[in-house]
Amino acid sequence: MNGALVEHIDFNMMYRWFVGLTLDEAIWDYSTFSANRDRLLKESVMREFFGGVVAIAEWAELVSDEHLSVDGSLLRAWASHKSVAARDGSDEPPGPDQGRNPEVDFRGKKRSNATHFSRTDPESRLASKGGGMAFLSYTTHALAENRHGLIVDVHTTPATGTAEREAALVMIKRSVKPASGTRKPTLAADRGYDTADFMGALSALGIAPHVAAKTQGSVPEHIKTTEGYAVSLRRRKMIEEAFGWVKDIGMLRRLMARGLDKIRAHALLNFAAYNLTRLGNLLAP
Repeated sequence: MNGALVEHIDFNMMYRWFVGLTLDEAIWDYSTFSANRDRLLKESVMREFFGGVVAIAEWAELVSDEHLSVDGSLLRAWASHKSVAARDGSDEPPGPDQGRNPEVDFRGKKRSNATHFSRTDPESRLASKGGGMAFLSYTTHALAENRHGLIVDVHTTPATGTAEREAALVMIKRSVKPASGTRKPTLAADRGYDTADFMGALSALGIAPHVAAKTQGSVPEHIKTTEGYAVSLRRRKMIEEAFGWVKDIGMLRRLMARGLDKIRAHALLNFAAYNLTRLGNLLAP
């Protein structure tokens, strides 16, 4: 892959312009990418890059700082069910003739994150979407502005049942300007965020909860009847386009890295690429 990228940089003028090379400058060896990948692909570095992309969108006045949406999605970890072992060491080890890919029969056995972990990626967690089969996973969360659907913050966590609401509060405190005067930010989200605790946390932060309400939920009635609430529920669907892009066009459909720090870096890089793609369309003459 690195060799193919270097080849494109060598003959493609746009690639050369992007990396700052003139037409007659020699291209570096492909091993340079491998040597610098671990040094650069870290959350701290990628967050600086992501923040720079968001700053471009803010400079172009394409970002709303009042109306936002939040969502989360499971990411399949780079680890299989065969890597799952009991924390107390009670699993039988594979026989000496099993080789590096032993047969593992886990059907009918109860596994949970409290009792088992992945030897391949210990920070991943067993999780499922909609009650289906559980896979070793992480959860990545995104905060989008509702004007053009650009992503303004990203936070990746282990996959837990409360991760989406906890990550939403982390991103809000980090990226949303507090209410002032008559200005009161709104936050749209799906029904999974409609809990009393989350509603109370948003209220304490001065944010109007434009969350899709459960039949017996906690979204205040006086908010559900407003026109802004209806608009937010329509606009929040744009964030699903971002998740679809980073999975189908980006590299997050099946992770190719292990460990939370690297996964966070990959998520930030992919959402930054999505924003750049959107900006290219929004800023086109």
